[in-house]
Parts: sequence; structure tokens; C-alpha cells
Amino acid sequence: MKNRFWGKRVLAVLATASLALPLLAGCTASESKDNEQRVLRVATLWGGQDDSYFRQQFTDAFELTHPNITIEVVPAVDQGSMYGYGNQEEQKDVPDTMESLKKIMTGDNPVDVIVADTATIKSLIQENMVKQLDPLMQEDKFDTTDIVPSVLEGIKDLGDQSIYALTPTFSSSALFYNKGMFEKAGVEPPTDNMTWDDVFNLGTRLTKGEGKDHVFGFSFSTYQGGSPYYTMSQYYNSLQLKIFDDKAEKMTVDSPQWEKVWSTISKLALDKVIPKGDEPQDQDDSGRYNPIQGDLFLGSKTAMVIGDYSYINQLIDANKNADKMKDFTKVDWDVVTPPVHPEAPEIGGNIYLSNLMAINSSAQNPDDAWELIKYMNSEDWAKIKARSSYEMVSRKSFIKPKDGMDYNIQAFYTLKPVPPTNSNADKLYQKMPNLWQVSDKGMEYFNQVLENKKTPKEALGEWAAKGNEMLEKLKKNPKATFQ
Repeated sequence: MKNRFWGKRVLAVLATASLALPLLAGCTASESKDNEQRVLRVATLWGGQDDSYFRQQFTDAFELTHPNITIEVVPAVDQGSMYGYGNQEEQKDVPDTMESLKKIMTGDNPVDVIVADTATIKSLIQENMVKQLDPLMQEDKFDTTDIVPSVLEGIKDLGDQSIYALTPTFSSSALFYNKGMFEKAGVEPPTDNMTWDDVFNLGTRLTKGEGKDHVFGFSFSTYQGGSPYYTMSQYYNSLQLKIFDDKAEKMTVDSPQWEKVWSTISKLALDKVIPKGDEPQDQDDSGRYNPIQGDLFLGSKTAMVIGDYSYINQLIDANKNADKMKDFTKVDWDVVTPPVHPEAPEIGGNIYLSNLMAINSSAQNPDDAWELIKYMNSEDWAKIKARSSYEMVSRKSFIKPKDGMDYNIQAFYTLKPVPPTNSNADKLYQKMPNLWQVSDKGMEYFNQVLENKKTPKEALGEWAAKGNEMLEKLKKNPKATFQ
């Protein structure tokens, strides 16, 4: 009887032990995985032997909190390979960034994570080369409610409303205005969500003075000098206007939309509402460093200007050191959202998502890849990087005005970013190194409008004809050059 009872106990213990074995095995495997030293390969578009800046900005904190994971930074293109670029005989060696990236994403030792800009990520999504993140986010209950809505929407626009990448930071611009100038003129200052026409009308009202005392109502740039030909791209980018088609085979500038752009901007320049580019520049003959020289806004030479987020640092520093600078008056400023077009009321400014992080579809280590992206976009990381001078973190809870100031910080992230007009652009410029001259040629014709030698319609028509000749030449010889 006693032996039978003992036998039942032994069987019960064995049964319990057998049930526990899978759990123990699971724990052991999990512990082994956690303690195992692993390498996570992270691709960047450009880089070299010294990747310390990238590591300081992004991966050092991750390695500190994940001691079992070592980050290996793998640039798609080594910057050293660009030495000699511009020499005619060397142009054939200019690397194709996208092709170089695809090579390190495939093969025997593919990278796990890609850090790139919107155009690159969009191309990779279209070619099914990066993983969709939505399932991983749902499984881990990754909270996106605190991510800046315009950033999240910009990301979704790349992947047909699905998420294929996340970015821990972004950069942006806003419309800075001089509060004192508006008060003195008795004019209501700009507000959020104004149209370009509204801002130009305000600028016209604030324009005053002659010669060295002239004050512009508006400027596309903080810096003095230079034709508005390039800076006015901020005006037409959200309209998705292109200079030539996606294959760089035909010019697209001979259109009513382009005519309206050139007519609007050239009139503002001729009326001196915006700088024309040929104004005499301020000279400082003292030989001392003058941080405000050539700065239209700090020099109180313009009432409104488009400036990026980092410009705030210059304004704060200048105002703090006002007593050390001759003839400088503190600028009482604030910001509002960049102007928009009625056709695209939610899109404006220059919101750059240049550090998008995606997982390679062929990743060898997809779990750690997701762990890195998840960490880089977490509240903990945002808390560490929230004081960055040049970019904002994507989690809006940690975006605060600098130095305890009170300005409209939301102006930098209310609007959606302008989507890429051509995700193939980088490849085109790499295939045809002198393609930029087709765009550059436009300045010659725009300046003829500013000189009242041609109407915008005439100038655009001539640019289209000349550009088509240049594109035809490049089609036959991608390395063609132009005088």
C-alpha cells in the first residue's frame, strides 16, 4: 500500500516536471537570446571612416541601453569616392546612391536598418524592399498619439497610408515676423494658415523707404543678395510643379501655372516688396566679426522672412548680445505657419524627414532592427534629444520653446510636409551629372524678366525650348556638357 502511494507521488512529480520543461526551455532560450552578443547593421546614404557624428546623434544611447547589441554603420556610398568629382574624366565614376544602397540591402550580408530621406524610402517601398511596420506597432502597442500629426501623415503619404518607416527627428521652417515693425505701421501681424497672397499683401503694406533705408515687406531668405530664382521654390513646391518630367526627357515649364509663379514673384521683386538680388549690401569696414551682417531680418531690413528652426538660436544669441554690437536693435519677433496655396491648404513650409528609419525586407536581424527603431522613436530618446539646436523631436510633448520663451512653436509642425515630386530624381542626376544645368538655365531667363526684357510667358517659352535641346543632348549622351 505504501509502495503504491509512493509510486503515485513519483508519477505526479515526473508529470509536473515534464510540464515545466517547455517553460524552462523557453526561459533559457530567452535568457540566451538576451545575453547573446549580436551585430545590427545600419545603412546610411553617405558616410566614411568617421561615423562618430551619426553615432552621437542616434545610436550611442541605444548601445548603452542594449549592451548585447553592437551597431555597425554601413554607408551606401563612401564619401571618399567623391574626391575628384567634377573632373570630366572622373564623372563616369560618380556613384549611384540608390544602386549602392540596394547592393548592401541584398547579398550574403544585408544590412538590417536603413536611415534615409523621403525620396529614398518611397522608392524602396515601391520596390517592396522595406517591411511594413504597422503589424509590429500593433503587436507591441507602439503609441503614435504623441507623434507630430504632420510628421506621421507625411510618413503615411509615402506608403499609401501604411507605415514603413519612423523618424525620431525632423526639421522645419516657419514665417518669422518683426512685431515692432507691424505695431509701428499699425498693421495687423500675420497669423497661422495665411495664403501666399495674404502674406504678399501684408508685405506690400510694410514695404517702405529708399536706398540704404529701404525695408522689404517679405523675403524668402534671411540672407542678403542673390536672385529670388532659387529661393522662390518655397512658393511653388507645394503645387508639385516640375521643371521637366520624371524621365528628364521633356520640359514642363511652359504652362499657365509656371507663368503665374513667375509673374507673381517678378512683380514683387520689381515693386521692391521682396529683394531682387542686386541691392547694395551692407559693409562693415571695422574688420571685426559682425554676426548680423548680411542678415535681412536681424538687420531690420525685412518685416517677414521664411527661416528654419535653427534660426531661433541666431535670434536669441543676437538679442542676448545686443549691447556688444554697434547699431543693432533687439528684434521683437514671433512665428506663424508658412504661407499656403488655396489648392493645398494643409501643405507648406519645408518639413524635412531626412532620418527616416526602415527595416530591410531581407534583414538578418529584424527583431533587433525593430528594437532600434522603437527605441529611437520612444519617449526616453525624445527626452534626451529634445534640446537639439537644429532639429525637433517627433514627439510633440517634448517640443518646447527655447530658454523659457513664449513663441508660437506649433507653427513649425502644424502643416504637412511637401511630398517628393519625383522619387527618381537622385538617380537622374547621378546618371546625367550636368542635368542641373537645365534647371540653372532658368535663372538666365528669369533675370531677363526682372530686367523687363521679356514677359514671363516669353521667358518660360524660351527656357522650355532651350531646355528641351539640352535634355535631348543628355538623352544621347548622359555625360554631355553645356557652355
